[in-house]
Amino acid sequence: MGQMVQNSPAATSTAPTRVRALRLPLPYTVFAVLALLVILPLCIKLPWSGDQGLHAAVIERLRTDLSDPTNPLIAEETPSPYFSPWMLLLGALARATGWDTFTVLSLAAVAACVLLVTGVYRFVRTLTDHRWAPVLALPLLVLLWGWHLFAWSGWIPFTSLTLTISYPSTFALGLTLNLWAWLQQEARAGWRLLPCLALGLLTATVLLVHQFTGAIALLGALAVVAAAPAGRSLRALRNLAAGGLVLAVVLTLWPYYDFWELASAGGDLASVHQALYRDLLPRYGLALLALPALAVRARRTRGLDPLVLLFLACGAVFTAGGLLGHWSWGRVWPGVMLAAQLALAVELAALAPGRLRRAAGAVVAAALAVGVWTQVGVVTYALPRYKAVADRWGVQQIATFGDYSWITPFVRYGDVILTHNYYALRMAPAYGATTVAPAYPDFFLPDERQRWKDTATFFDRRTTAAQGRAILLRYHVAWLIKSAGERPVPRGSLFTPMATGPHGERLIRVDLAALSAQGR
Repeated sequence: MGQMVQNSPAATSTAPTRVRALRLPLPYTVFAVLALLVILPLCIKLPWSGDQGLHAAVIERLRTDLSDPTNPLIAEETPSPYFSPWMLLLGALARATGWDTFTVLSLAAVAACVLLVTGVYRFVRTLTDHRWAPVLALPLLVLLWGWHLFAWSGWIPFTSLTLTISYPSTFALGLTLNLWAWLQQEARAGWRLLPCLALGLLTATVLLVHQFTGAIALLGALAVVAAAPAGRSLRALRNLAAGGLVLAVVLTLWPYYDFWELASAGGDLASVHQALYRDLLPRYGLALLALPALAVRARRTRGLDPLVLLFLACGAVFTAGGLLGHWSWGRVWPGVMLAAQLALAVELAALAPGRLRRAAGAVVAAALAVGVWTQVGVVTYALPRYKAVADRWGVQQIATFGDYSWITPFVRYGDVILTHNYYALRMAPAYGATTVAPAYPDFFLPDERQRWKDTATFFDRRTTAAQGRAILLRYHVAWLIKSAGERPVPRGSLFTPMATGPHGERLIRVDLAALSAQGR
């Protein structure tokens, strides 16, 4: 008969370790799952406002040609900073599966959410052992902003997050939090060579996915290195320099656009961001409550704290941008907010039970209540039937665009549309069309100003028929989209009104072949 085998000491000791390895972090997992369930309907619905049409257009171009895609907005072969590693992956997914572009964007939104909640947990846990700190961080990150609603790519107050959830900036922010967590862990491990090389690659990836979020990621990485005593040894400096070299090489060799040329861009790219310097107090005033937490951390560490250094670095860049007129530098502001919000979460969780903890908790709870009221209009994106109620109660909302599918029965992939209609410029490219002038500043488009000049000329009442015909032929225009109330629709056999859009726009077919023959 077989002999009963007793567990060896080694086997006995490893079993609990395996159980612990499989155990989900509580209570964070419960709250993270709840947060994901709250935002999941919006990941599926994808309320359309802002740049979503641009990112859909990028996937459309990559679905067609991964190796040499055309400009996402214009019928030209130019480099584009939107052709990033993340968008390449989404384009490959769309190409391999045949899934609708907006289905792919919904999956991107879910992936970004998962990356965000895991990044929050991993990074906060490198800052403190208090298990409730990551839980506190979740509401602080999306609610502790201000009492005036504001949305921008890379900003994550709840309304802005829901409107930009599928954007590369949101995915890049999730990567950033995980990058900082890994950096913190590696600082304690002594900055080994292979992890440093991998961290350089990851930092380059964040910079390529979203350049502005990448700037925050880089400043945060430098803050972690500066705060870590191990980072001052010769071995650590050598390995970190090797990681920096990987970062520079990847950015230099990226084939879809010149990263360094883009980094030096100014002009229209900067002026677009001037709005980031307005209304700072109503947009971000609630975060002033986090300043004592940052002060406590600064005093405890003599300023060598990653959150304090991140706050100071991003704040300095933001301030310099305002003073020097480099408005695009304002895109580092989310780094200021992240540092403050996470510092408050960590320090609040660390307070001992007592009067101070109760008072601080009450003040923060009141601020979060203000944040909830400010952001509650987001409910109307998932439940539009409550919009009238929200309007009646004076709830702040950011209007969405709807969709632009009304053009799809007529406009084919690659057709050129001449328009200066706000919605058409931002939405039509999502369905495969291109426009004569780009909706957004394009540093790599050499004739951008001429395209806008020609667009304005065509729709000017003083423009002659010959001038208009020359513009249509120059850009191979197949369609016009005219805003409601614009000059009369061109008459004659060359122009055929086909449909009317949700905002009163008129879609007009241009008989390009007849127009070309007429000109000969």
